[in-house]
Amino acid sequence: MSQESLPSDGGPEHPDALPAYAERVLEVAELIPPGRVMTYGDVAEWLGEGGPRQVGRVMALYGGAVPWWRVVRADGVLLPGHEPRALGHYRAEGTPLREAGRAAEGHVPRLDMRRARWDGGADTGGHTW
Repeated sequence: MSQESLPSDGGPEHPDALPAYAERVLEVAELIPPGRVMTYGDVAEWLGEGGPRQVGRVMALYGGAVPWWRVVRADGVLLPGHEPRALGHYRAEGTPLREAGRAAEGHVPRLDMRRARWDGGADTGGHTW
């Protein structure tokens, strides 16, 4: 996927500047409280533009400087290749997890999306979608 697939925002003024859409996605990621998550689709809906794939692309390219582990897949599966790091963050923040069954590959837990998902509201104490 190329940068052209991101929603149009007039382009950066400086070649090294983040696209405006990427800045908005990263700002949302920084708003998510510790212990809570939003899906890629949730972030796109919050912004009112783009979609899950565009948000995922932004996070893949620019998300290293924000709490990337708080923007997740809707099925609660941890980001492939980053499971140990993400799991460390989730455990440190008290993010609700569903322990993996014995048959699960690698016994890696999933996020408990029902309890961990944040709707962007001011109430961060247990309010989910």
